[in-house]
Amino acid sequence: MAKSRVIGLDIGTTHVRATEVEFGRGGPSLGGEATVVNFGEVALPAGAVRECEVAEPQTVGSALRQLWLQAKFSSRDVVIGVGNQRVLVRDLNLPWMPAAQIRSSLPFQVQDMLPVAVDDAVLDFVPTSTFAGEQGNVIRGLLVAATKETVLANIAAVETAGLRPMMVDLDALALARVMARGEARDRVVGIVDIGARSTTIVIIAHGVPRLVRILPTGGDHATDAVASTLGVSFVEADRLKRQLGVGYAAPPEYASAVECVQSVTTVLVEAVRNTMVYYASSNPGAAAELLLLTGGGAQLTGLGQYLSSASRLPVSLGQPLSTITVHGPRLGPAISDRQHSLAVSLGLAFGVAS
Repeated sequence: MAKSRVIGLDIGTTHVRATEVEFGRGGPSLGGEATVVNFGEVALPAGAVRECEVAEPQTVGSALRQLWLQAKFSSRDVVIGVGNQRVLVRDLNLPWMPAAQIRSSLPFQVQDMLPVAVDDAVLDFVPTSTFAGEQGNVIRGLLVAATKETVLANIAAVETAGLRPMMVDLDALALARVMARGEARDRVVGIVDIGARSTTIVIIAHGVPRLVRILPTGGDHATDAVASTLGVSFVEADRLKRQLGVGYAAPPEYASAVECVQSVTTVLVEAVRNTMVYYASSNPGAAAELLLLTGGGAQLTGLGQYLSSASRLPVSLGQPLSTITVHGPRLGPAISDRQHSLAVSLGLAFGVAS
């Protein structure tokens, strides 16, 4: 196979990030050869993205132009992602039929399952397995339904920057692709990607995504609570949150800040634990064996230990670059320290090889 390059673009709440990947033999597959050749990120002004959705396309577009100017990516073709509370992901069984027929029939199959009108949604179906039903073969998979408004807002920001969106993907599926490589390919693994304003959970069984849940809690919610309680700036609150961590003793003057961080973190950890319990009860004998943390919020000191204790599962920081070569003139050794943040953009690049 001829080599090809793909750029995955992650539009987050606080940053825009892009990763350029060169694919060799095997293409963008779980076992294919891949090399990260470029990466860049630019901070976003507060409010440009709200609730994980582009609110100011012009502002985000300006940041993207700056990103392309700084990183000097080889193309303006990008794969972009979506992932917030207005994206529905549900189990769905369908009678076996060709992929093209599934896509064309989805609006009729799922119109009663959606919280919005079918005409206001962008639909996709991700097959995960097949089995024999009473009326013939059945395809089991995940229904993905995003509001058109969400998708079009991301596309508008990208096009404002002069970029060309070649594909729109779900952030959770991007995570599944890049984290299901190597040893994780043969295991049942839970991915917990903690962003600024949301957390994405994906359970992958032997390389196949089986469950997706998007939680409305992220790292910045703890920072907001500390800032409000102590009456300090967001920047100072974030610094203090990282200094205190979760589950550690602190001086008495920081007791209220510790309580804020603990309260928000407990909500998140309980939601992750409940997700694992639900999956285990729905899949007897095939529960998750390991949790991998990614995203900026994964760096909170003590979070991994707390989550491991609550879920009774081993927890590790995800290493999306562990099965991928890194080689590019603009990439320094520090990129390995940033891999928790580039997981989504890296996974988006795995969605297609143009």
